[in-house]
Amino acid sequence: MTKYNALAVSTNYWKPHSNYTDKILNAIKDKVEDGDFVVVSEKAISTALNNMVDESTIKPRLVARGLARFWMRLIWGYPLGILCGFGQRLLKRLRNYPLESGSRHKQVALQYAGFWQALMFGSEGGIDGSNLAYSYVSLPLSNTNKLGQNIQNQIRQQLQKNVCVIIADTDKTYKLRSFFFTPRPNPLKGIHSLGSGSYLVGRFFKFKKSSTPLTVAGCSLSASEALKITNIADKARGPGSGATVWDMAARFKVNVDDVSWEMLETIGHKPIVIVRKIC
Repeated sequence: MTKYNALAVSTNYWKPHSNYTDKILNAIKDKVEDGDFVVVSEKAISTALNNMVDESTIKPRLVARGLARFWMRLIWGYPLGILCGFGQRLLKRLRNYPLESGSRHKQVALQYAGFWQALMFGSEGGIDGSNLAYSYVSLPLSNTNKLGQNIQNQIRQQLQKNVCVIIADTDKTYKLRSFFFTPRPNPLKGIHSLGSGSYLVGRFFKFKKSSTPLTVAGCSLSASEALKITNIADKARGPGSGATVWDMAARFKVNVDDVSWEMLETIGHKPIVIVRKIC
């Protein structure tokens, strides 16, 4: 049975317009070896590319306000949240879902991910506000194959190392025997994107879950193999500033929209994990 070691590589915070390829190369140059898997956070790349929306500029419409006031508070805060096994702290937060900022967030979800994804309680269609300042949310990358290949090429050319690069998202993929499914759009081939309902099914039946690989560059991996690698990387990386925007705000003891870039720069960030076979 193949075993692995994982090294989560700390870097400074990747703010918008950062040169993330240089940051990756500098961070791993004395650590990476031929044959390693280099797992990179989609969120970190998306932030560096300024692939974001400032929700404070968004004007929510009636549907978005209805989702915030009724769907999030009454449906996710009670039956769906209970069915999914949410803890009391998260249920309380959902039952007090912020109406104004929450409506703006749901409007962004409707515009960029569509109605069915907007029914998710968070990370709608890969939209994510954790580890981001103020009212910013990151959008999912649309060209992960190209970005992953570019990172792999840069590592090969600049560091003379042949590695396998995986771009991954913390949104979960669930396993039912040999069938893999996720609510996240555009996962790696072999993983089926089934929309928001798949989250409910996966949580309710407590299927085995892993973070979701989006692309693999530099080697050939089955979905099962890629999921094993991203799961190892996710455990090694940890939650960063917090698993949710509420956890992030609680860590800094401020309101959700008051987390600053400077606050985020004070904590350790691990957007890269090197995973290595040891036998």
